[in-house]
Amino acid sequence: MNFLDDIIEQTLGTVGDSREQIFQIGEQSRSELEALEKELVEVRLKVATVIEKSDRIQLHAKFARNRLVEVSKAFESFSNEEVREAYEQANDYQIQLAVLKQEEMQLREKRDQIERRLVNLRDTVERSDQLAGQMSVVFNFLSSDLKVVTDVIEDAKEKQAFGLKIIEAQEDERKRLSREIHDGPAQMMANVMLRSELIERIYHEKSAEEALEEIRSLRKVVKSSLAEVRRIIYDLRPMALDDLGLIPTLSKYLKTFEEHNKVAVEFRHFGRDVRLPQHFEIALFRLVQEAVQNAYKHAEPREIQVKIEIKPTKVIMIIKDDGKGFEPSIKKEGSFGLIGMRERVNMLKGEIDIQSKPKKGTIVAIGVPLTNSN
Repeated sequence: MNFLDDIIEQTLGTVGDSREQIFQIGEQSRSELEALEKELVEVRLKVATVIEKSDRIQLHAKFARNRLVEVSKAFESFSNEEVREAYEQANDYQIQLAVLKQEEMQLREKRDQIERRLVNLRDTVERSDQLAGQMSVVFNFLSSDLKVVTDVIEDAKEKQAFGLKIIEAQEDERKRLSREIHDGPAQMMANVMLRSELIERIYHEKSAEEALEEIRSLRKVVKSSLAEVRRIIYDLRPMALDDLGLIPTLSKYLKTFEEHNKVAVEFRHFGRDVRLPQHFEIALFRLVQEAVQNAYKHAEPREIQVKIEIKPTKVIMIIKDDGKGFEPSIKKEGSFGLIGMRERVNMLKGEIDIQSKPKKGTIVAIGVPLTNSN
Protein backbone atom coordinates (compact mmCIF):
# COMPACT_ATOMS: atom_id res chain seq x y z
CA MET A 1 0.00 0.00 0.00
CA ASN A 2 2.87 2.37 0.86
CA PHE A 3 4.45 1.58 -2.50
CA LEU A 4 1.20 2.49 -4.27
CA ASP A 5 0.92 5.69 -2.22
CA ASP A 6 4.46 6.64 -3.26
CA ILE A 7 3.60 6.10 -6.94
CA ILE A 8 0.43 8.21 -6.62
CA GLU A 9 2.35 10.96 -4.79
CA GLN A 10 5.09 11.01 -7.44
CA THR A 11 2.48 11.07 -10.21
CA LEU A 12 0.65 13.96 -8.54
CA GLY A 13 3.94 15.82 -8.14
CA THR A 14 4.83 15.34 -11.81
CA VAL A 15 1.36 16.37 -12.98
CA GLY A 16 1.38 19.38 -10.64
CA ASP A 17 4.82 20.52 -11.87
CA SER A 18 3.76 20.08 -15.50
CA ARG A 19 0.61 22.08 -14.89
CA GLU A 20 2.65 24.88 -13.29
CA GLN A 21 5.11 24.93 -16.20
CA ILE A 22 2.28 25.10 -18.73
CA PHE A 23 0.72 27.94 -16.73
CA GLN A 24 4.04 29.85 -16.72
CA ILE A 25 4.38 29.38 -20.48
CA GLY A 26 0.87 30.76 -20.90
CA GLU A 27 1.60 33.76 -18.65
CA GLN A 28 4.88 34.55 -20.44
CA SER A 29 3.15 34.30 -23.80
CA ARG A 30 0.31 36.47 -22.55
CA SER A 31 2.78 39.13 -21.31
CA GLU A 32 4.59 39.09 -24.65
CA LEU A 33 1.22 39.30 -26.40
CA GLU A 34 0.26 42.42 -24.45
CA ALA A 35 3.66 44.02 -25.15
CA LEU A 36 3.33 43.28 -28.88
CA GLU A 37 -0.20 44.65 -29.00
CA LYS A 38 1.08 47.87 -27.46
CA GLU A 39 4.01 47.97 -29.89
CA LEU A 40 1.58 47.39 -32.78
CA VAL A 41 -0.41 50.45 -31.74
CA GLU A 42 2.81 52.50 -31.66
CA VAL A 43 3.87 51.30 -35.11
CA ARG A 44 0.45 52.03 -36.58
CA LEU A 45 0.60 55.55 -35.17
CA LYS A 46 4.08 56.01 -36.68
CA VAL A 47 2.83 54.76 -40.05
CA ALA A 48 -0.03 57.24 -39.94
CA THR A 49 2.38 60.05 -38.98
CA VAL A 50 4.79 59.19 -41.82
CA ILE A 51 1.95 59.03 -44.35
CA GLU A 52 0.66 62.40 -43.19
CA LYS A 53 4.16 63.90 -43.43
CA SER A 54 4.67 62.36 -46.89
CA ASP A 55 1.46 63.96 -48.11
CA ARG A 56 2.68 67.38 -46.94
CA ILE A 57 6.13 66.95 -48.49
CA GLN A 58 4.56 65.70 -51.72
CA LEU A 59 2.49 68.88 -51.91
CA HIS A 60 5.60 71.01 -51.38
CA ALA A 61 7.47 68.93 -53.98
CA LYS A 62 4.72 69.58 -56.48
CA PHE A 63 5.04 73.34 -56.01
CA ALA A 64 8.84 73.04 -56.23
CA ARG A 65 8.60 71.15 -59.54
CA ASN A 66 6.21 73.74 -60.92
CA ARG A 67 8.67 76.44 -59.87
CA LEU A 68 11.49 74.53 -61.56
CA VAL A 69 9.50 74.23 -64.79
CA GLU A 70 8.80 77.96 -64.67
CA VAL A 71 12.49 78.74 -64.19
CA SER A 72 13.52 76.35 -66.95
CA LYS A 73 11.15 77.93 -69.47
CA ALA A 74 12.36 81.47 -68.78
CA PHE A 75 15.94 80.73 -67.87
CA GLU A 76 17.23 84.16 -68.93
CA SER A 77 14.72 85.99 -66.68
CA PHE A 78 16.15 84.55 -63.44
CA SER A 79 19.46 85.03 -61.72
CA ASN A 80 21.92 82.17 -61.23
CA GLU A 81 21.06 82.16 -57.51
CA GLU A 82 17.33 81.80 -58.22
CA VAL A 83 17.96 78.99 -60.72
CA ARG A 84 20.24 77.16 -58.28
CA GLU A 85 17.73 77.60 -55.44
CA ALA A 86 14.87 76.20 -57.58
CA TYR A 87 16.90 73.13 -58.53
CA GLU A 88 18.10 72.51 -54.95
CA GLN A 89 14.65 72.91 -53.45
CA ALA A 90 13.06 70.48 -55.93
CA ASN A 91 15.88 68.00 -55.36
CA ASP A 92 15.65 68.36 -51.55
CA TYR A 93 11.94 67.56 -51.54
CA GLN A 94 12.52 64.52 -53.74
CA ILE A 95 15.16 63.24 -51.31
CA GLN A 96 12.81 63.80 -48.35
CA LEU A 97 10.05 61.90 -50.16
CA ALA A 98 12.38 59.00 -50.90
CA VAL A 99 13.47 58.83 -47.23
CA LEU A 100 9.86 58.93 -46.02
CA LYS A 101 8.79 56.24 -48.50
CA GLN A 102 11.61 54.03 -47.27
CA GLU A 103 10.65 54.68 -43.65
CA GLU A 104 6.99 53.92 -44.43
CA MET A 105 7.95 50.67 -46.13
CA GLN A 106 10.06 49.59 -43.14
CA LEU A 107 7.29 50.47 -40.69
CA ARG A 108 4.70 48.56 -42.73
CA GLU A 109 7.00 45.55 -42.84
CA LYS A 110 7.51 45.77 -39.08
CA ARG A 111 3.74 46.06 -38.57
CA ASP A 112 3.14 42.94 -40.68
CA GLN A 113 5.78 41.02 -38.72
CA ILE A 114 4.17 41.99 -35.42
CA GLU A 115 0.74 40.96 -36.66
CA ARG A 116 2.11 37.55 -37.71
CA ARG A 117 3.79 37.11 -34.32
CA LEU A 118 0.53 38.07 -32.61
CA VAL A 119 -1.33 35.32 -34.48
CA ASN A 120 1.22 32.74 -33.33
CA LEU A 121 1.22 34.03 -29.75
CA ARG A 122 -2.58 33.97 -29.52
CA ASP A 123 -2.48 30.36 -30.70
CA THR A 124 0.18 29.56 -28.08
CA VAL A 125 -1.86 31.19 -25.30
CA GLU A 126 -5.01 29.34 -26.33
CA ARG A 127 -3.23 25.97 -26.50
CA SER A 128 -1.52 26.54 -23.13
CA ASP A 129 -4.90 27.38 -21.57
CA GLN A 130 -6.37 24.18 -22.99
CA LEU A 131 -3.45 22.09 -21.75
CA ALA A 132 -3.54 23.74 -18.32
CA GLY A 133 -7.27 23.01 -18.07
CA GLN A 134 -6.76 19.37 -19.07
CA MET A 135 -3.89 18.98 -16.60
CA SER A 136 -6.08 20.49 -13.86
CA VAL A 137 -8.79 17.95 -14.61
CA VAL A 138 -6.27 15.10 -14.33
CA PHE A 139 -4.70 16.52 -11.16
CA ASN A 140 -8.01 17.12 -9.40
CA PHE A 141 -9.34 13.74 -10.43
CA LEU A 142 -6.23 11.95 -9.15
CA SER A 143 -6.21 13.89 -5.88
CA SER A 144 -9.95 13.58 -5.20
CA ASP A 145 -11.20 11.09 -2.66
CA LEU A 146 -13.66 9.06 -4.70
CA LYS A 147 -14.42 6.69 -1.81
CA VAL A 148 -17.08 9.07 -0.46
CA VAL A 149 -18.74 9.19 -3.86
CA THR A 150 -18.68 5.38 -4.13
CA ASP A 151 -20.39 5.01 -0.73
CA VAL A 152 -23.20 7.39 -1.71
CA ILE A 153 -24.07 5.90 -5.12
CA GLU A 154 -24.48 2.14 -5.61
CA ASP A 155 -23.35 2.07 -9.19
CA ALA A 156 -19.57 2.65 -8.98
CA LYS A 157 -19.15 3.22 -12.69
CA GLU A 158 -21.88 5.86 -12.81
CA LYS A 159 -20.53 7.58 -9.72
CA GLN A 160 -16.99 7.66 -11.06
CA ALA A 161 -18.27 9.27 -14.25
CA PHE A 162 -20.31 11.69 -12.15
CA GLY A 163 -17.26 12.64 -10.06
CA LEU A 164 -15.21 13.26 -13.19
CA LYS A 165 -18.08 15.24 -14.70
CA ILE A 166 -18.20 17.48 -11.62
CA ILE A 167 -14.47 18.19 -11.91
CA GLU A 168 -14.76 18.83 -15.65
CA ALA A 169 -17.74 21.10 -15.05
CA GLN A 170 -15.75 23.07 -12.46
CA GLU A 171 -12.82 23.41 -14.83
CA ASP A 172 -15.12 24.39 -17.70
CA GLU A 173 -16.71 27.01 -15.47
CA ARG A 174 -13.31 28.37 -14.43
CA LYS A 175 -12.21 28.41 -18.07
CA ARG A 176 -15.44 30.13 -19.11
CA LEU A 177 -15.05 32.77 -16.41
CA SER A 178 -11.37 33.22 -17.25
CA ARG A 179 -12.21 33.67 -20.93
CA GLU A 180 -15.10 36.04 -20.14
CA ILE A 181 -12.86 38.15 -17.93
CA HIS A 182 -10.02 38.07 -20.49
CA ASP A 183 -12.24 38.82 -23.50
CA GLY A 184 -14.44 41.26 -21.59
CA PRO A 185 -13.15 43.44 -18.71
CA ALA A 186 -9.45 42.56 -19.14
CA GLN A 187 -9.54 43.35 -22.85
CA MET A 188 -11.47 46.55 -22.20
CA MET A 189 -8.99 47.61 -19.49
CA ALA A 190 -6.09 46.97 -21.88
CA ASN A 191 -7.94 49.08 -24.44
CA VAL A 192 -8.41 51.80 -21.82
CA MET A 193 -4.65 51.82 -21.12
CA LEU A 194 -3.79 52.10 -24.81
CA ARG A 195 -6.40 54.75 -25.49
CA SER A 196 -5.34 56.77 -22.45
CA GLU A 197 -1.84 56.95 -23.94
CA LEU A 198 -3.40 57.90 -27.26
CA ILE A 199 -5.38 60.69 -25.55
CA GLU A 200 -2.19 62.11 -24.09
CA ARG A 201 -0.58 62.07 -27.52
CA ILE A 202 -3.62 63.67 -29.16
CA TYR A 203 -3.60 66.39 -26.49
CA HIS A 204 0.05 67.23 -27.12
CA GLU A 205 0.11 66.78 -30.91
CA LYS A 206 -3.37 67.93 -31.96
CA SER A 207 -5.85 69.74 -29.76
CA ALA A 208 -7.53 69.61 -26.35
CA GLU A 209 -10.97 69.36 -28.01
CA GLU A 210 -10.01 66.20 -29.91
CA ALA A 211 -8.54 64.73 -26.71
CA LEU A 212 -11.77 65.57 -24.85
CA GLU A 213 -13.80 63.82 -27.54
CA GLU A 214 -11.63 60.74 -27.15
CA ILE A 215 -12.16 60.87 -23.36
CA ARG A 216 -15.93 60.87 -23.89
CA SER A 217 -15.59 57.79 -26.07
CA LEU A 218 -13.34 56.16 -23.47
CA ARG A 219 -15.93 56.79 -20.75
CA LYS A 220 -18.41 54.63 -22.70
CA VAL A 221 -15.87 51.80 -22.83
CA VAL A 222 -15.32 51.99 -19.06
CA LYS A 223 -19.08 52.01 -18.46
CA SER A 224 -19.51 48.95 -20.66
CA SER A 225 -16.65 47.20 -18.84
CA LEU A 226 -18.25 47.92 -15.46
CA ALA A 227 -21.55 46.43 -16.65
CA GLU A 228 -19.71 43.31 -17.87
CA VAL A 229 -17.96 42.89 -14.49
CA ARG A 230 -21.27 43.18 -12.68
CA ARG A 231 -22.83 40.55 -14.95
CA ILE A 232 -19.97 38.11 -14.30
CA ILE A 233 -20.26 38.67 -10.53
CA TYR A 234 -24.01 38.09 -10.70
CA ASP A 235 -23.45 34.81 -12.58
CA LEU A 236 -21.09 33.66 -9.83
CA ARG A 237 -23.63 34.44 -7.13
CA PRO A 238 -26.57 36.84 -7.19
CA MET A 239 -25.77 39.38 -4.48
CA ALA A 240 -29.49 40.07 -4.17
CA LEU A 241 -29.67 36.83 -2.16
CA ASP A 242 -27.72 38.50 0.65
CA ASP A 243 -29.69 41.74 0.48
CA LEU A 244 -33.25 40.80 -0.49
CA GLY A 245 -33.61 37.07 0.12
CA LEU A 246 -34.77 34.08 -1.90
CA ILE A 247 -38.16 35.17 -3.29
CA PRO A 248 -37.15 38.60 -4.72
CA THR A 249 -33.93 37.12 -6.14
CA LEU A 250 -35.79 34.26 -7.83
CA SER A 251 -38.31 36.72 -9.25
CA LYS A 252 -35.55 38.90 -10.69
CA TYR A 253 -33.59 35.92 -12.04
CA LEU A 254 -36.60 34.33 -13.75
CA LYS A 255 -37.63 37.65 -15.29
CA THR A 256 -34.10 38.10 -16.69
CA PHE A 257 -34.09 34.47 -17.87
CA GLU A 258 -37.40 35.03 -19.67
CA GLU A 259 -36.16 38.17 -21.43
CA HIS A 260 -32.81 36.68 -22.39
CA ASN A 261 -34.03 33.28 -23.66
CA LYS A 262 -37.41 34.33 -25.10
CA VAL A 263 -39.28 31.65 -23.11
CA ALA A 264 -42.42 32.48 -21.10
CA VAL A 265 -41.78 31.99 -17.37
CA GLU A 266 -44.56 32.18 -14.77
CA PHE A 267 -43.41 32.59 -11.15
CA ARG A 268 -45.73 32.30 -8.14
CA HIS A 269 -44.97 32.03 -4.44
CA PHE A 270 -47.18 31.23 -1.47
CA GLY A 271 -46.93 31.15 2.28
CA ARG A 272 -44.44 33.06 4.37
CA ASP A 273 -42.08 35.55 2.75
CA VAL A 274 -39.32 35.18 5.34
CA ARG A 275 -35.56 35.03 5.28
CA LEU A 276 -34.00 31.58 5.48
CA PRO A 277 -30.46 30.61 6.49
CA GLN A 278 -27.94 31.75 3.91
CA HIS A 279 -26.75 28.29 2.82
CA PHE A 280 -30.38 27.21 2.55
CA GLU A 281 -31.37 30.12 0.28
CA ILE A 282 -28.34 29.50 -1.95
CA ALA A 283 -29.18 25.78 -2.29
CA LEU A 284 -32.86 26.45 -3.11
CA PHE A 285 -31.91 29.12 -5.64
CA ARG A 286 -29.46 26.76 -7.38
CA LEU A 287 -32.09 24.00 -7.52
CA VAL A 288 -34.57 26.27 -9.30
CA GLN A 289 -31.80 27.59 -11.54
CA GLU A 290 -30.71 24.07 -12.51
CA ALA A 291 -34.28 22.89 -13.15
CA VAL A 292 -35.15 25.90 -15.31
CA GLN A 293 -31.92 25.69 -17.31
CA ASN A 294 -32.39 21.92 -17.82
CA ALA A 295 -35.89 22.55 -19.16
CA TYR A 296 -34.65 25.26 -21.52
CA LYS A 297 -31.66 23.26 -22.79
CA HIS A 298 -33.30 19.87 -23.28
CA ALA A 299 -37.10 20.22 -23.44
CA GLU A 300 -37.62 23.11 -25.91
CA PRO A 301 -40.59 24.42 -23.88
CA ARG A 302 -42.91 27.27 -24.76
CA GLU A 303 -43.60 27.99 -21.08
CA ILE A 304 -41.97 27.21 -17.74
CA GLN A 305 -43.88 27.50 -14.45
CA VAL A 306 -42.12 27.92 -11.11
CA LYS A 307 -44.04 27.72 -7.83
CA ILE A 308 -42.60 27.94 -4.33
CA GLU A 309 -44.36 27.69 -1.00
CA ILE A 310 -42.62 28.40 2.30
CA LYS A 311 -44.41 26.68 5.18
CA PRO A 312 -43.40 26.83 8.85
CA THR A 313 -41.62 23.46 8.64
CA LYS A 314 -41.09 22.87 4.92
CA VAL A 315 -40.33 24.47 1.56
CA ILE A 316 -42.09 23.06 -1.49
CA MET A 317 -40.95 23.94 -5.02
CA ILE A 318 -42.50 22.84 -8.31
CA ILE A 319 -40.92 23.49 -11.69
CA LYS A 320 -43.11 22.51 -14.63
CA ASP A 321 -42.58 22.84 -18.38
CA ASP A 322 -44.63 21.98 -21.47
CA GLY A 323 -41.61 20.69 -23.44
CA LYS A 324 -40.96 17.42 -25.19
CA GLY A 325 -40.40 15.45 -21.97
CA PHE A 326 -38.49 12.18 -21.55
CA GLU A 327 -38.74 8.71 -20.07
CA PRO A 328 -37.36 8.90 -16.46
CA SER A 329 -36.78 5.13 -16.28
CA ILE A 330 -34.28 5.32 -19.16
CA LYS A 331 -30.90 6.63 -18.07
CA LYS A 332 -29.48 8.93 -20.68
CA GLU A 333 -25.70 8.95 -21.06
CA GLY A 334 -24.17 12.19 -19.83
CA SER A 335 -27.36 13.39 -18.09
CA PHE A 336 -25.70 14.57 -14.89
CA GLY A 337 -27.99 17.56 -14.30
CA LEU A 338 -30.70 15.53 -12.54
CA ILE A 339 -28.09 13.56 -10.58
CA GLY A 340 -26.61 16.83 -9.34
CA MET A 341 -30.05 18.06 -8.28
CA ARG A 342 -30.71 14.83 -6.38
CA GLU A 343 -27.38 15.16 -4.60
CA ARG A 344 -28.16 18.75 -3.58
CA VAL A 345 -31.63 17.76 -2.30
CA ASN A 346 -30.13 14.83 -0.36
CA MET A 347 -27.69 17.19 1.36
CA LEU A 348 -30.71 19.23 2.49
CA LYS A 349 -32.38 16.00 3.71
CA GLY A 350 -35.24 16.65 1.32
CA GLU A 351 -37.08 14.76 -1.39
CA ILE A 352 -37.31 15.21 -5.14
CA ASP A 353 -39.83 13.67 -7.51
CA ILE A 354 -39.51 13.92 -11.29
CA GLN A 355 -42.50 13.11 -13.47
CA SER A 356 -42.20 13.18 -17.25
CA LYS A 357 -43.42 11.51 -20.41
CA PRO A 358 -42.38 12.01 -24.03
CA LYS A 359 -44.32 14.95 -25.53
CA LYS A 360 -46.05 15.55 -22.17
CA GLY A 361 -43.62 17.89 -20.49
CA THR A 362 -41.86 17.50 -17.13
CA ILE A 363 -42.72 18.25 -13.50
CA VAL A 364 -39.98 18.53 -10.87
CA ALA A 365 -41.35 18.56 -7.30
CA ILE A 366 -38.95 19.30 -4.45
CA GLY A 367 -39.74 19.23 -0.73
CA VAL A 368 -37.14 20.33 1.83
CA PRO A 369 -37.66 20.37 5.63
CA LEU A 370 -36.90 23.53 7.57
CA THR A 371 -36.59 21.95 11.00
CA ASN A 372 -32.86 21.30 10.67
CA SER A 373 -32.03 24.42 8.68
CA ASN A 374 -31.79 26.87 11.55
